[in-house]
Amino acid sequence: MDNRKYLTRPQAADFLAERGYPCTKGTLQKIASTGGGPRYRLFGNRALYTPDDLLEWAEDRCSEPKLSA
Repeated sequence: MDNRKYLTRPQAADFLAERGYPCTKGTLQKIASTGGGPRYRLFGNRALYTPDDLLEWAEDRCSEPKLSA
């Protein structure tokens, strides 16, 4: 049995923000329709995200560390 924790869109935005990835539920909603966002599942009309999918997406969007000049 799969015991994953699913987060609603507002919870997902809070989860990312708490970990230093500024994101709003509006941003998640927009990129869900335009593409390029984290994986999600639908439960009825509600998008659900897993913490692992959110963190993987956020890490993939970050650049490599850079040295300042």
